[in-house]
Amino acid sequence: MIFTDAMQRSLAPLIGERRFDLDMPLLVGGLALLGLGLVMVTSASMEVAAGQLGNPLYYMNRQLVYMLIGVMALLATLAVPVGLWEQFRFPLLFLGFALLIAVLIPGIGREVNGSWRWIAVGPINVQPSELAKLFAVVFLAGYLVHRRDEVKEQWFGFIKPFMVLGPMAWLLIIEPDFGATVVLMGAATGMLFLGGVGLFRFTLLFGSLGGLAALLVLFEPYRLQRLTSFLNPWNDPYGTGYQLTQALIAFGRGEWLGTGLGNSIQKQFYLPEAHTDFVFAVLAEELGLIGALAAFALLIFVAVRALYIGLWAEKAGRYFSAYLAYGLAIMWCGQVLINVGVNIGLLPTKGLTLPFLSYGGSSLVVCCISLGLLLRIDWERRQALREAANDQ
Repeated sequence: MIFTDAMQRSLAPLIGERRFDLDMPLLVGGLALLGLGLVMVTSASMEVAAGQLGNPLYYMNRQLVYMLIGVMALLATLAVPVGLWEQFRFPLLFLGFALLIAVLIPGIGREVNGSWRWIAVGPINVQPSELAKLFAVVFLAGYLVHRRDEVKEQWFGFIKPFMVLGPMAWLLIIEPDFGATVVLMGAATGMLFLGGVGLFRFTLLFGSLGGLAALLVLFEPYRLQRLTSFLNPWNDPYGTGYQLTQALIAFGRGEWLGTGLGNSIQKQFYLPEAHTDFVFAVLAEELGLIGALAAFALLIFVAVRALYIGLWAEKAGRYFSAYLAYGLAIMWCGQVLINVGVNIGLLPTKGLTLPFLSYGGSSLVVCCISLGLLLRIDWERRQALREAANDQ
């Protein structure tokens, strides 16, 4: 009987009187991005899929399967109380470390273009860094709740989480996945600041991480080459500046209204990774500056809405939910700004997916799980407010 009641409470967002009492702007925005992503992945990948695999709809079919898995993961996440994430934060953190270690083991991890970032599970490649970032945010949200005074008042309380996240960042660097490392550490820094860390310590941490990132760039020739080539890619348009010059040509061809959906020239073997890292450039070419700005605005809207969900949860005294929402929102903001910045030449070329829009199962499923988490956070806050009002 107790088990049945618990199940009913867990599934309340999906069944019962208060089903789908969700934050509809966030849900609609997320579903709109999923639909747009499927359209753009289909358009951007057709020529490559037809030429290399003999099936122009190959990547579309796989992305559709990933979407279905993502939607099921979203619904499953909606049925999990936020308190369970807090309760299992340490097992999830250990799982994240285990996956990052496993991907570096030959025979388990899979090497593609010199990077060990994937684990093959049948016909699907799982990218552990996506799950590890999510689990790290869950862990840090719990830490900020249970060590709140220590984080605000003591240096050691401020440093301790980086004794955990530092090794995780090191494992990401070994893969190498510099983009995921930047997003993870950026989210952690932002969460600590919103958790009450003073401005002086925050500035010191931000400067230290910036200095460490600069050292990582200087000691890796290929990273330094990317940094210098993006400043003027036209110096070597067929070498180090090739990806960026092709992306900029795509933006130029799109002009204001675009060439029309499916009419991109750059996706025809000119622009590498057109359906993954540079899908935004293809979108700008086919839908124009107006379409690109609209897509960017939708991405920012979803991320900012997530920040507001965190703010509302914090005002309601639901601090774990608040910090978790802040972390997810900051990760989305970081990935959007980095990916779009790379596409338009404001940042060095870096392989990082665009949330909801880029091709890739791991990124898409984790985005859907994050969306489900945010919806559950806001649903629980709404129900608590309703119950408090009824008690009065």
